[in-house]
Parts: sequence; structure tokens; C-alpha cells
Amino acid sequence: MHFLPQEIDDYVVQHSAKEPELLQQLNRETNQKVLQPRMLSGHYQGRLLSLLSKLINPQNILEIGTYTGYSALCLAEGMKAGGILHTIDINEELLDLQKRYFEASPWKEQIVQHLGDATQIIPALEEDFDLVFIDADKPNYPVYFQQIMEKLRPGGVILSDNVLWSGKVVEPVKKDDESTQALLEYNRLLAEDERLETVMLPVRDGLTISRRKL
Repeated sequence: MHFLPQEIDDYVVQHSAKEPELLQQLNRETNQKVLQPRMLSGHYQGRLLSLLSKLINPQNILEIGTYTGYSALCLAEGMKAGGILHTIDINEELLDLQKRYFEASPWKEQIVQHLGDATQIIPALEEDFDLVFIDADKPNYPVYFQQIMEKLRPGGVILSDNVLWSGKVVEPVKKDDESTQALLEYNRLLAEDERLETVMLPVRDGLTISRRKL
């Protein structure tokens, strides 16, 4: 869902950094061959993720929700030399597509793919993280929050996608709408946790930036 008029949205994209060729290819292939291509971060949000990563310059990155690998490649652009990006997804069918594009990138030795339930994988990771990007199943967002905070370094940043959930967060919530209920709880956790500084941006479907205080 776009919260800006289409003309303004188009103007914003036109006056932002260009999409790298490898990501253009991945964007096209995702839209041609993969179900639910709207899940892709895409050109504009991808450039925002890239720029934020470059500003943070993380040593270790954790991504929850790989999809086809687009956002991982954007985040890797800002990673320190020798840094590691762990990315987790439960969809086995996308593993080969992700790997093909990761291996075609400059970060092929620095991206570690994990297949399975992120709530089981995250506690087993040994690293602490400077940057975390959450873009996975919404009902588990509050669980991810609790697990991530144990591994987020002081000064580390959490980027949370889909936090406006097509505007459903400000509408009456149906009793069986587990995703919206979880996002409302998650957004509250980010806003109220005194360990964090949080700003929610009305970018695409909502992106929250949360920094752990020093």
C-alpha cells in the first residue's frame, strides 16, 4: 500500500539512487517467476536499506525473512570488510534462487543462509548484531523482538518492515486477524521499550528504525 499520491511516490523514486544492475535482474526474475512479488523490498526501499546500512557500517547483520535475497544484498552494501550477514527463511523453494544471486555478488563469502524456523535459529546464533532487519511472518514479530534484544549490541539498529500493515493498524481489528494483533503489540513494544530510540516512517507499508541506546 502506498500512503503518498502516486505522482509524489514516482517523483521520490526518480530522485533517489538508481537500482544496481544485479538487483534489477533479481527484481525482474522475482516478478516473473515467484509468487507474491509484492513481498520484494524493491528499488526505493532497497536503496533506503542500503543507505541506512552504509551509515551504520555494521560488522554483523541479521535478516529475518530472506524471500528472494533482494534486501540481504541491499544490506550487505554497507557491511564492514570481513563482516557477516545471516539471513533466515523457511521457504526451501527459494533457496537456490537466493544462492544464485548471492554468489553473483561481491558478498558471496559473507552471506550465510539459514533454512528453517527463525525462532529456533536465532537463539543458536553465536554472534551479537549491529543491524537487524525483520521482514517475516507477522505473528512472530513480538517473539523475534525478545530474541533480538538479547543479541543487539549497544548502538545497534533494528529495521522493522510492514509495521503499518496496509493501514490495518489504525482500523478495528478482527478477532481472527492474528497478524494485525501481533503488529500492534510489536509496535507498542518498540515504542515503549526504554532501551530503544524508535522512529516509525510511513515508507511503503511502514518501516520502523529502532536504535539501542549506548
